Amino acid sequence: MSELPRRIVSRLRRFIGNRRRNRRAQVRLNFTLRLSDPRTTSNGSRRIPSIDGHTLDISANGMALIVPAIRIGEHYLAGDDRRLHVSLKLPDGPVELTVAPVRYESLEEDQGDIGYLIGTRIVDMNPPDRSRFEEYVATVLATQSAN
Repeated sequence: MSELPRRIVSRLRRFIGNRRRNRRAQVRLNFTLRLSDPRTTSNGSRRIPSIDGHTLDISANGMALIVPAIRIGEHYLAGDDRRLHVSLKLPDGPVELTVAPVRYESLEEDQGDIGYLIGTRIVDMNPPDRSRFEEYVATVLATQSAN
């Protein structure tokens, strides 16, 4: 899909409304994203290419990631069957998770951020990290609902 149809779909989504089932917490958290899982790399000295970014929002099942580029080297971050490994920096320490991109769009300068927004679905997280992550999401949602 080229950039023009993506922009049209993005604007329609803003006017028609959000179809997401899970409530999303508007929160900016820093992360490091990699194409391969650093925990399964056999050669500890091999540097795994990564890209840093921040979240736009998060839910128990997904998150919107803001990155400065849509590729790492020659690999698209939003390719078919792509899995992205994210080290998300929560206030009480990082959590590791694997996400699958479901959509992406180029951000326009008037949106405040420069780069790309990648909408993702969480596909894997170890139980202790999942527990911490879900507790954090619930806390942020409760705080935002109270305001």
